[in-house]
Amino acid sequence: MNWRMVIGIGLLLAALASGWSAWRQRGTHAPSGASQVRTDYVLGDFEIVTLDKDGKEAATLRAPSMERNAADQTSTIVRPLFLLPDAEGRHWQLRADTGWVSPKGEELRLRGNVAGDSPQDGSTPPTTFRTTALDVFPERSLARTAEPVTMARPGLRQSGVGFEADLKSRQYSLLSQVKTRYEPNAARQAR
Repeated sequence: MNWRMVIGIGLLLAALASGWSAWRQRGTHAPSGASQVRTDYVLGDFEIVTLDKDGKEAATLRAPSMERNAADQTSTIVRPLFLLPDAEGRHWQLRADTGWVSPKGEELRLRGNVAGDSPQDGSTPPTTFRTTALDVFPERSLARTAEPVTMARPGLRQSGVGFEADLKSRQYSLLSQVKTRYEPNAARQAR
């Protein structure tokens, strides 16, 4: 065997190895220009209680999954349940398919099958509202949406487009296209 044949076989083997390596890695690189989201951490089946500046509960979050984006420090949540205390410390329950939390927790965004339920203590009639999107500002005890909303309490059903609620005072406003239906029999049955 001459030296030209040995060099030729060596180059052929090197080319095959290089081609094989490139072939194996062809699907692992993101296309140029595609942004890759890097996750700081992932939580599973968890509960987080946040406190206000006075050390009192501001909000409690329970969910099966949450991921925090390392780049902007926002969090995305699967099937969140937020418990927001009113002035007496009883909890509004806010549920949705997905949730988003701003970096400092001053804004919550609930999307898909949003359900809000008032505290169930007996002193006030149970109130529920349903919509597709809701933005909540815990420090201001404010919840609002520009989407259609349906509200119900014993004896009363309301719907409208746009909604704002003060979660501490339990006052709410439907903003436009408001329809109200009184159901006196439902109010008697609830007593």
